[in-house]
Amino acid sequence: MSVWEALILGIVQGVTEFLPVSSSGHLVLLQKIFGINEPVLAFDTALHGGTLIAVIAVLRKDILGILRRIFQPLTFFLLIATIPAVIAALFFKDPIEEAFSSGAFLGFAFLVTSALLFVSEKLYRRAGERSQGKMSAFDALLIGVLQALAIMPGISRSGATISGALSLRLDRDFAARFSFLLSIPAILGALVLQAKDIATGAAFSQAIDFFPMAAGTLCACIVAFFSIKLALKIVREHSLIGFSIYTGILGLLVLIDKFGTGFFF
Repeated sequence: MSVWEALILGIVQGVTEFLPVSSSGHLVLLQKIFGINEPVLAFDTALHGGTLIAVIAVLRKDILGILRRIFQPLTFFLLIATIPAVIAALFFKDPIEEAFSSGAFLGFAFLVTSALLFVSEKLYRRAGERSQGKMSAFDALLIGVLQALAIMPGISRSGATISGALSLRLDRDFAARFSFLLSIPAILGALVLQAKDIATGAAFSQAIDFFPMAAGTLCACIVAFFSIKLALKIVREHSLIGFSIYTGILGLLVLIDKFGTGFFF
């Protein structure tokens, strides 16, 4: 992998990790376009390390608030919402890795993201908004189940969790912040699961040198910092229907390529 390819993938990771369009799906797609054969999960995990730093930097006040008062409802809800993703990662690791190479699965997964975003906006508009104080353990569990579903490439983690919160009519600003706070244990978990491969180099082919990897990760961190701020503003002030249309079109294009043109899949 060249430095330029790593930088492009880092930019894509930084932009798409927190916008509801699926960063893993975009990375798989771009690696197919570039003809990069290195393991997708490993490189994806490395870039996630950069986005982890970014989300901690942007949400540092929220994180400090949790650390100063650990025993509070928000901490409890974050723990509940994290459990389904942990279970999915531990017991379905092999099927997840296989899905990263399937064009058919990727296309349908983008369509699932599109449907989640569309339905959540419709449900959100049908009834009055609920404040953070009205959140329940069931709400957190439902959001967590959607996050577990989003382990698959093409299903956006932020899109799924924000959609879950909006479907429950939770405050839009809180929905986004809860989703991004929830990304911290999710990213940490991904890093832990890949720690052995990253340490030994088993997850990377010899074609990936340290410098391209570091450059891509740094790029992902910087871009993600601004992407998170943008995503917070978009979720607070605008509908997610535009993202639904985008992921829907992308899913259809991937399926057309898979079952028709065969350029990349």
